[in-house]
Amino acid sequence: MLRGFFLLDNRRQTTDYGLSSIVCGLMCRVLHDKIAPMNRTILLIVALVAVSLACALTPSTNTVQPSVPSGGVLYQDDFSRNSSGWNRMQANEGIMDYDAGGFRILVNALQTNFWTSPSRNFTDVRIEVDEGKLAGPDENRIGLVCRFNGSDYYFFIISSDGYYGVGLFSGGKAALLGQSEMQLSENINKGLAINHLRADCVGSTLTFYVNGFQVAQAQDSTLASGDVGILAGTFATPGVDIVFDNFVVLQP
Repeated sequence: MLRGFFLLDNRRQTTDYGLSSIVCGLMCRVLHDKIAPMNRTILLIVALVAVSLACALTPSTNTVQPSVPSGGVLYQDDFSRNSSGWNRMQANEGIMDYDAGGFRILVNALQTNFWTSPSRNFTDVRIEVDEGKLAGPDENRIGLVCRFNGSDYYFFIISSDGYYGVGLFSGGKAALLGQSEMQLSENINKGLAINHLRADCVGSTLTFYVNGFQVAQAQDSTLASGDVGILAGTFATPGVDIVFDNFVVLQP
């Protein structure tokens, strides 16, 4: 159960899944001016500060992985109840909270990621979520987290200008896996369009899908199990505003 803030040293480089009404509803009352241009070089993230509000910094030690068939649901949340257990925060740096039937992350700090988790513990998983940008620049970070063990985790991110990356955060730093810089994909819907993200963490294989298309795959055996979550972040300009819906963890 962690709220993470991470500073980036170096910067990067069609189907409606039911999120449209949430994006439209929040857009009417949330307007922000956001991010500046950035180069797309190797991604290195340094931990700036981690905030936990009335909760521990480590995920649940109870592995929630019953014997279910492939494709079976291990955990799901449509964020319709604001008591379902996700970390919430309101501060000058931004907001993480349930909003209009989704989960909203607004980041007002520079070079910063916010991410939140439901305090679960899994081994192999297939994670899916719908995300939509409410306002702000297309140069941002939006994604999924798996195998958070209290300090380290894998991340799967896209930007609203069409770039993607898969990486490992470990020892206070992060690096992309299987690629030297974030890559452009025509399968990523840009701007205010909705994207469906999927991250498969199975054994040492990490696979990233966007809107049903595989965009990346990497191999790494550093982390074996842990929590799952969602992430949004800024680069040079604050104010990234993202809403998530239909979060689900499936048996791969």
